[in-house]
Amino acid sequence: MAERLLVVGAHSADFVWRAGGAIAVTAAAGGAARVVALSYGERGESGELWKQPDQTVEQVKAIRHGEAERAAGHLGADFVALDLGDYPLEIDSEALGRIADAIREFAPDVLLTHTLVDPFNPDHGVAGAAVGRARSLAAGAGVPSAFATVSPPALYAFEPHQSELCDFTPTVFLDITPVWERKLAAMAEMKAQQYLVPYYTAAAERRANHARRGSGDSGVAYAEAFQRMIPQTVSEL
Repeated sequence: MAERLLVVGAHSADFVWRAGGAIAVTAAAGGAARVVALSYGERGESGELWKQPDQTVEQVKAIRHGEAERAAGHLGADFVALDLGDYPLEIDSEALGRIADAIREFAPDVLLTHTLVDPFNPDHGVAGAAVGRARSLAAGAGVPSAFATVSPPALYAFEPHQSELCDFTPTVFLDITPVWERKLAAMAEMKAQQYLVPYYTAAAERRANHARRGSGDSGVAYAEAFQRMIPQTVSEL
């Protein structure tokens, strides 16, 4: 299991839908979990909030921050927002440095983020590429460097909304059945995107079916899928 799990999303709700179960599993087992949101998704991910009269960007950010903090609390994680802006999410050298610093500061052994490809979302691939690069910067080249480094964390992509269009092939199914109620509570906090709750409930049931067939474990009712992006180093198979 991950003893220190860091989840980095382009927007403040991404972690809930795609890795909420993984976070809750880590926390329930006594590990530490942190969520870093590169933006609040205030412009392109908050449709329900923009239906309210006289809405402002700053008000949407405040609402989204509260939603994400409460959701992370249900899962057992803390929440950090870098507030880099969305649609488009732009990662300059200063922003890349902040992401690398977040990785160094938390020193995770497992890092979860977006796929490098997402044709329907302009920010997700940008976030995935930035996190991969920041991971390399935070870990260095495996030799003494002129800056502080951490041990390179295992890097996984969490499942995107349209898997088959995002070059996503699951390599790991995680049983989240014991923590499903925590994920449901976290999803319920995301009032700006409640239409996603049925979708990701169905996704968890579908991946559980795949997990049962692949493992023979009939007790898996809900699961999340991940793709390992860096090969695992082992001493035996």
